[in-house]
Amino acid sequence: MTKILGIESSCDETAAAIIEDGSRILSTVVASQMATHRPYGGVVPELASREHLRAIVPVAREAFARASLTYRDVDAVAVTHGPGLAGALLVGITYAKALALSLDRPLIGVNHLEGHIHAVLLEQRLREQPEPEFPSLALLVSGGHTVLVRAENPTTYPAKMQVVGRTRDDAAGEAFDKVAKLLGLGYPGGPVIDKLAARGNPRAVEFTAPRIKGNPLDFSFSGIKTAVLRHVQAQPSLKVASIDDVPQPTLDLIASFQAAVVEDLWTRTRAAARQFDVRSVMVTGGVACNSALRARFGASLDGLPVYFPRPSLTTDNAAMIAAAAFPRFYAREFASMDLQAVPQLALG
Repeated sequence: MTKILGIESSCDETAAAIIEDGSRILSTVVASQMATHRPYGGVVPELASREHLRAIVPVAREAFARASLTYRDVDAVAVTHGPGLAGALLVGITYAKALALSLDRPLIGVNHLEGHIHAVLLEQRLREQPEPEFPSLALLVSGGHTVLVRAENPTTYPAKMQVVGRTRDDAAGEAFDKVAKLLGLGYPGGPVIDKLAARGNPRAVEFTAPRIKGNPLDFSFSGIKTAVLRHVQAQPSLKVASIDDVPQPTLDLIASFQAAVVEDLWTRTRAAARQFDVRSVMVTGGVACNSALRARFGASLDGLPVYFPRPSLTTDNAAMIAAAAFPRFYAREFASMDLQAVPQLALG
């Protein structure tokens, strides 16, 4: 029974988890910084780093306590080393290095985006269901990333992953947060917009689909965000004073905005699945919690099965990092003690 401790600190959640044999969660702990960043309407990197420093030791200690394990019971320490905020990544990496060194355990560096793909695989194992057939197309959609990845079997090392589409500007989750801020809905915006959109007409406001020069599988959400801004400037009453009293025109705008983003994600994923001859589709990342997105993709896309992780595995967590470390552990692909944070770490 191989047990790996995962550490995740790429953005604004400090997380630790212990996974056994890549298929069983012994413990998972996440400390959110939402209250710290809410007054600013987004993540402040300096504050994120400070909060990670405060949380990393107690979060890891709690992970061991919930698993009823001692520190020496783990066989390796895995940590996100990119992409993400430099200062935030450094906190997790420094802690992981110190722990691995003191325990004489191997250190494994994990790409955060690869972790999101393994969240889907972990979900299937937890449910004792077959894993997706490969090659698979993964839509990784969150507050910091929106990418399309053609993945060969990531349970082997080295796994072949090819980024076939990416956002040119804002990530989808970032667009949700910025639109929520424009409308006075608070932070984080994604869950609020998802809830309010159910009360609006998704066809009330027409948004023009982004026109992308170059790779047609790339995304762009800055235009739709600007369109919402223009609506607010033209009709200041669309901005709300209280989330408990949202007028119908604002609800319609929210529903239309969400529908436009979801449709764009679905359309480009469908085009990529057709182009790259895949056998399944995976949708993962924080925005994969969105109910409209899940409904639009459903259980299949043009006959291809679609897989989602459970909500707790969609947002940033350390279980996916520990799960992603297993192929590297068995391949003995360990990191040295000079492992560095790579804020723009590429996938593949």
